[in-house]
Amino acid sequence: MFEANKAAQIARERRAYNITVLGLCETRWTQSGQVRLNTGEMILYSGHEEEDAHHTEGVAFMLSHEAQNALISWEAAGPRIIYASFKTKKENIKLNIIQCYAPTNDKDEETKEDFYNKLQTLCDKLKEKDMTILMGDLNAKIGSDNSGYEEVMGRQGLGKMNENGEMLADFCAFNNMIIGGSVFPHRRIHKATWISPDHRTENQIDHICI
Repeated sequence: MFEANKAAQIARERRAYNITVLGLCETRWTQSGQVRLNTGEMILYSGHEEEDAHHTEGVAFMLSHEAQNALISWEAAGPRIIYASFKTKKENIKLNIIQCYAPTNDKDEETKEDFYNKLQTLCDKLKEKDMTILMGDLNAKIGSDNSGYEEVMGRQGLGKMNENGEMLADFCAFNNMIIGGSVFPHRRIHKATWISPDHRTENQIDHICI
């Protein structure tokens, strides 16, 4: 989203699909804040806090008018995690949405553990009675074998589970979450969330967990 006019292009896609809360990864925006587009959407963003930081990573929400009216609060948690809380039609029940951009599978253990520790610290602050959604590019392949994770995921994932997939499944198990895209059958073309430039490799690394 760092390129010129990219935000406007994404806003058009949001309206085309009528998405109320759109999570974004790899925005490459630094620091944190909010900005309103000419078309009315609001962007809440979180990135590297240093003024001279490289334009890498970054996460954000793009909110419709409806979502803006329901917004209670939001929190920037660095270049990989952003959180927002919304009012719902149920009295005293909030909707918490966490947008993530997890480290890739080849990153060192310390980097990956630091990410999940920050994520857990955030989740620990949320009330169990509220609804919490974790979504984004988790860079995690969960596969179709749910042995040992039957309460966390179904058997409709793509490929084989990697280390990041195991970390995500463990996190969801600890927080009583389900990896949504693994539960119901889909055509293979609808499972892949990342396709290599030569179209030879497909991965399912983006997830929505509830």
